[in-house]
Amino acid sequence: VQLQASGGGLVQPGGSLRLSCTASGSIFSFDYMGWYRQAPRKQRELVTSLTDLGFKNYADSVKGRFTISRDTAKNTVYLQMNSLKPEDTAVYFCHARRNAMNYWGKGAQVTVSS
Repeated sequence: VQLQASGGGLVQPGGSLRLSCTASGSIFSFDYMGWYRQAPRKQRELVTSLTDLGFKNYADSVKGRFTISRDTAKNTVYLQMNSLKPEDTAVYFCHARRNAMNYWGKGAQVTVSS
């Protein structure tokens, strides 16, 4: 299983970015997919997840600003990030879980700074 993440970058506060995570196979094969992030000197934390049945979960810190979605035809999960804040600065990791196995993509750096 390979997860290919893309879409990070530098954005000003209040701006938007979209991250993409493309899986090497059908995303329906996963129990759930989502995004974690890790800021400097902090532990990795869950940002959002999306189950195979379509249930979504968000960290309180991103509710109302971030949206997870998927395109099953493209085997891709997206993270739309709006109203970005400096505290959103982190490396974002795509994550998938299947049969108690965890899979990770390479991190995508997101920097929110003026």
